[in-house]
Amino acid sequence: MIDFTDAANAIVAAGGRLDRLGLAPATAGNYSMRLDDGTMAITVSGAHKGRLTPGQVMRASLEGASLDGKKPSAETLLHCLVYEVDGGAGAVLHSHSVAGTVLSRALADRSAIELEGYELLKIFPGVVDHDVRIAMPLVDNSQDMPTLAAQLRPILQAGTPPLPAFYIRGHGLYAWGPTMDAAENLVEACEFLLNCAWEELKLNGGGR
Repeated sequence: MIDFTDAANAIVAAGGRLDRLGLAPATAGNYSMRLDDGTMAITVSGAHKGRLTPGQVMRASLEGASLDGKKPSAETLLHCLVYEVDGGAGAVLHSHSVAGTVLSRALADRSAIELEGYELLKIFPGVVDHDVRIAMPLVDNSQDMPTLAAQLRPILQAGTPPLPAFYIRGHGLYAWGPTMDAAENLVEACEFLLNCAWEELKLNGGGR
């Protein structure tokens, strides 16, 4: 059973961990958990994730409406989209790394970040061997969240089940899992893989 207090504490702990990993600069990022009562706990707008307190986690509907008067992140609709499309999603994390941000910009003409041959690809559900290619959806950044969510919906719905990660170009990673632990593991693995892909691209003389 996941209630609001448990979720808030888990979100605070996740913020501290991702901040220590260098994946939560300044006030960037937003984290959420689906609650058993059909709502979600999500970080408020503008909070530094490495210095989160339970009071900086709020309750919102799965349609993105504030249920306690606090102001949610502008990207709350993307969390709503994940919970709508993937019924198994229990926690969503949005992280930021230098390697992922620059790699996504270097792939200016791509609609996916292709990751192939890495052992850590086995972090993705259903992957049991490193000899596989994963295409992580890559979409252009936008400040118009309804439009961005509408663009992402058919991309996420195309997978059965959806690949639990996508990247917003020049911005950051969204990844999720059935639990907060699973979501944290996936974020850490994805950011490692993106770093590897960026280093390989540089070695091969790739870029714009």
